[in-house]
Amino acid sequence: MFLTITTTGTPERPATDLGYLLHKHPDKAQVFSTSYGTAHVLYPEAEAGRCTAALLLEVDAVALVRRGKGKGRGGAPDAALAQYVNDRPYAASSLLAVALSSVFSSAMKGVCNARPELPAQTRPLRVEVPALPARGGPDLVRKLFEPLGWTVTAEPVPLDVAFPAWGDSRYVRLVLESDTLTLAEALRHLYVLLPVLDDAKHYWVAPDEVDKLLRVGEGWLPGHPEQRLITSRYLSRRWALTRQATERLELVRLAETDDSEVEEIDNAVEAETEAEEKPTPLAVQRREAIVTALRQSGAARVLDLGCGQGQLVQTLLKDPAFTEIVGVDVSMRALTIASRRLKLDRMGERQASRVQLFQGSLAYTDVRLKGYDAAVLSEVIEHLDLPRLPALEYAVFGSARPRTVLVTTPNVEYNVRWESLPAGHVRHGDHRFEWTRAEFRAWAEAVAERHGYAVEFVAVGPDDPEVGPPTQMAVFTMTTPKEAKAA
Repeated sequence: MFLTITTTGTPERPATDLGYLLHKHPDKAQVFSTSYGTAHVLYPEAEAGRCTAALLLEVDAVALVRRGKGKGRGGAPDAALAQYVNDRPYAASSLLAVALSSVFSSAMKGVCNARPELPAQTRPLRVEVPALPARGGPDLVRKLFEPLGWTVTAEPVPLDVAFPAWGDSRYVRLVLESDTLTLAEALRHLYVLLPVLDDAKHYWVAPDEVDKLLRVGEGWLPGHPEQRLITSRYLSRRWALTRQATERLELVRLAETDDSEVEEIDNAVEAETEAEEKPTPLAVQRREAIVTALRQSGAARVLDLGCGQGQLVQTLLKDPAFTEIVGVDVSMRALTIASRRLKLDRMGERQASRVQLFQGSLAYTDVRLKGYDAAVLSEVIEHLDLPRLPALEYAVFGSARPRTVLVTTPNVEYNVRWESLPAGHVRHGDHRFEWTRAEFRAWAEAVAERHGYAVEFVAVGPDDPEVGPPTQMAVFTMTTPKEAKAA
């Protein structure tokens, strides 16, 4: 990764003052260790009339994989390859932003002990980044930098110069020019907006990132026309952190408008007032809806098909009405975690007699699944390829034939309400599909007709008048009691 900062000067204000501001001597090439590699600072030119400082970051690809604990970006099945074949060593990203803050920390804070008058001075600045990922293209680059006083040149990089018909890549060559900014302001803009344009953070985004964003964005972020996008992307679309940052930025904006302090604005509630009740997570609402439907069906012996890490099994064990609970999953790792969650090795004999965990695939019939009152498939079907759904359908409705079957799945129409979810993306990298309410209803009604069930639909979560609930649930009830008793 490569970035240069150039300034021009006069005999009275030589360009080599850049060395004082960056705390790096123009006559030396210096090397610094960072979390993800080695940073080099050098000056390709250093004259009174023109001075350029360059930051070269050599990324340690092995350290990057180790710090990511072996997880590929995005969680898709083929994402593991991205650990080794990616643009990280070459394209500016959050790794370069971290290097900027580490190597030029004093300059970013506007501190220069040797020449205290320099940080407050504006000067002609030219910043060049040869390869910058820009998710949103050159137009978004201009929308982010131009309101801050930069003249922006963002040239798309072609996918292959030998094949112009292939079009442009998602990278741009970026040149920023301004003579109205201080160096500290320029570095703070780069620190925030480089990872925003890449739309990725290569380290864990902890709650303290909100404080970093507000500190580095002081003076320019509260009034930026793209504030919401910047905040969301910088915080990796983590909704809770984004909301917290947005609320605090709004307080800053109001305080500036009122010419008062933030503390004076944010005094409507006493410090001792009880904290606002947090909304119930959707996963909890889903389990509550499932338990309610199971109670209404009168089921006592329940199958949790695709039980994952055992959250629903744990909830059902708390209710003595459910006398036998069986968790089934194809993943042994998930079953091991579920066993630890339930503390099966320390569970009393009476309680242990109510629960079983075993491995099984819903793509095949299994005699162990027969004879139960109810079966739950919670957030399961969307993890199967569509051609495999008929096999699951027969294994559950045709072979096992519980009296009641509950199926929950995401409502894709509701995805537009998730601020943290990019347009066109599914909610989880392993989802093979996500259905609209009409698509889910059509599938469920066809299954019910083929196998002798009636089906009703239940909204789970807030039922939006335009796009419906975040989760949709189908409640299948067998319509032939004699057959149910025989099963």
